[in-house]
Amino acid sequence: MSRLFATVLTSLWMFSAVAQEWSGPVRGSWVQTGAPQRGDVTLVGERGACEIVVAPEAHSAILRAATCLARDLFRITGQWPSIATSASEGKVHVRLVSVAPPHPNPLPEGEGFKTPLPEGVGFKTSLPEGVGFEKLAGQWEAYRILTDDDDVWLVGSNFRGTAFAAYALCERLGVDPLYHWTGYEPQRRKTLVLKKTDYESPPPSFKYRGLFHDDEDILPRPYDANGYPMQTGTVPLVWYERFFETALRLRMNQVAPYVRVQRPFEVQKTASDWGLFYTSHHYDTLLSNPWGYQRFGLGKARNAGETWDWFSNREGLLSFWRGGVLENRGLDCIWPVGMRGTQDTSYRFPAGMSAEERGRVFREVIDAQVGMTKDLLPKDKTPVFHFTLYGEMLRNYQQGNFDFPADVILVWDDNGDGVMRALPEAPGKWKHGVYYHLAFLGGTTKQTHHTVTPMRIEEEFRKIVSAGATEYMLVNVSELREFVMEARMIAEICWDATAAFAQPDAAGRYVDWFCREYYGAGAADAVEAYQRYYRILDTHDKIWYGNSKVVGAVGSLQKKFRGESFVPAQAATLPTLRTRLSMYEEALPVVGRAADRMGNAERQFFFENCALGLLIDYRPTVAAIALVEAMSEPDLEKAWGMCVAARAPLEQLELDLLWAERPPFAGWYAPTWIRPRGSVRNVHEGYEQLRALLTSRP
Repeated sequence: MSRLFATVLTSLWMFSAVAQEWSGPVRGSWVQTGAPQRGDVTLVGERGACEIVVAPEAHSAILRAATCLARDLFRITGQWPSIATSASEGKVHVRLVSVAPPHPNPLPEGEGFKTPLPEGVGFKTSLPEGVGFEKLAGQWEAYRILTDDDDVWLVGSNFRGTAFAAYALCERLGVDPLYHWTGYEPQRRKTLVLKKTDYESPPPSFKYRGLFHDDEDILPRPYDANGYPMQTGTVPLVWYERFFETALRLRMNQVAPYVRVQRPFEVQKTASDWGLFYTSHHYDTLLSNPWGYQRFGLGKARNAGETWDWFSNREGLLSFWRGGVLENRGLDCIWPVGMRGTQDTSYRFPAGMSAEERGRVFREVIDAQVGMTKDLLPKDKTPVFHFTLYGEMLRNYQQGNFDFPADVILVWDDNGDGVMRALPEAPGKWKHGVYYHLAFLGGTTKQTHHTVTPMRIEEEFRKIVSAGATEYMLVNVSELREFVMEARMIAEICWDATAAFAQPDAAGRYVDWFCREYYGAGAADAVEAYQRYYRILDTHDKIWYGNSKVVGAVGSLQKKFRGESFVPAQAATLPTLRTRLSMYEEALPVVGRAADRMGNAERQFFFENCALGLLIDYRPTVAAIALVEAMSEPDLEKAWGMCVAARAPLEQLELDLLWAERPPFAGWYAPTWIRPRGSVRNVHEGYEQLRALLTSRP
């Protein structure tokens, strides 16, 4: 095979691996590991590190991306590249450029590149051939990555496109976009050579895409009287920085950072400065924080009265919402509109008011909110609005009781468990989007481990794309750690749904790819381990089945040993526990085989993302069998011995949890207000209940 033909094949393979069809490696796939070829660019070598060039007029999101790129190159090579506003002589350059207003990035004059740009776009120079300015111009967040002699060009259709080009390059050079959660460090290299590259990314399939950090119960500080992280506390900025960086590396462009906690302005400003639209949930009207109306004294501070009532305090509510706009009007925002209670409850209309009249009031309210926002925003900002058809709102809309301005995005929600309740049958005058849940607090609570499967995501997002609900996507991930696998899948579907769904079985392809990408030599067994995980934990509540049976049995055994009557276990309990135990006994050797083939970092992340979810139910299942059998054992001493035997698997689970609480996740599985003491959703509850029983006997 000729060298030229081999190079062409390598290039074709490299570029096909970039898209979201999940067919080949991505992380590190653009690194030249053999002898440098013609057109390759040495980013770090004997001549030192490259120079990253960012024009002084560049948007702060581009500068942030350049900073991440510089840090990543240091993590790979141990050498820091400089960030400059103009190119120095004799250096290799990585140039970050965007082509669209309102943030033109003029480059220094006199550099004499090849293809002149059309006039009127704010440039003082030209770009190399192959950039395809005409194709990028006017696109939404599209970008191109191009090597040209000793330069690497990261050219975006707008500033976010430029930033996404930088984050994409970081991954292709070896940095995991999920590294804050996986713990993966890039492979160290003394010399870092980028293969000759010409890659073009079209605009994303979904226009607005982001993460919702709902129901914060682990990270807020200080602690309340129960020892739980305080609902109205503050999440340290470092965690928001991890959230935001992860979203950007996944090429998302919006974030809803809060629900109940304090809102330091630096948090949403950081999000906006880094390139994320700041938005919020369905009852956070105009980002005004109704939760804090009384709790944080915001009603008083905004002269909004003391009653959350449109009919008796119209001017007060308008003043309150105005405060949200005024606080955030300098940021890039997507503005929620509507009217609900000061927490996630329906608005209480006067008794007897007809559906038609309620709809008229809603339209009056939303018209006022839209008009107010347009009046208050700077002239260079075009507001974007969304309304979520949450709860009863969907029914009212379907019955024709609501109307909305045409410039409000209608957002359709799922059932809290990853199944869409409905989708638009016809778009009408609106654009449409979706609100999706990986995490949830409510009837299908799932905060501790991931139970919305890739198969469900594929099924639902195929419907979403088919319905055209692609203007907006917000996915609830709470504090994110447990949901990174599925969050990445959703992010990649949102970037290129056509590639993701071009072939059948997108979920299978994604799981196979994810295991190859993250688990190396253990990939094949890891795929089987995840398949068994999905079968065993096939509903959100299965993860708590063993724990619930431990708690129930201990309560009955306390009565048994006191000589009191108690309700025996249901006939199906012990057979169900034994059936589940047999499923675990088949699955866990596969998990072990996969882990044995992995490196240390891979093994740790696999333990946290796959094995731990199984162990949270498996170990209580083993204990529950012993305890349920003890309930029917007539010999009290034998029954007590069975209780003692149940201690070992529960103690082992405590060690498992400690192993998963590596830095920076110390205390991650401690009780919280969502997972309180006394609840089977507290992973320690079975252990603590059994300990109380075993230490109660003289």
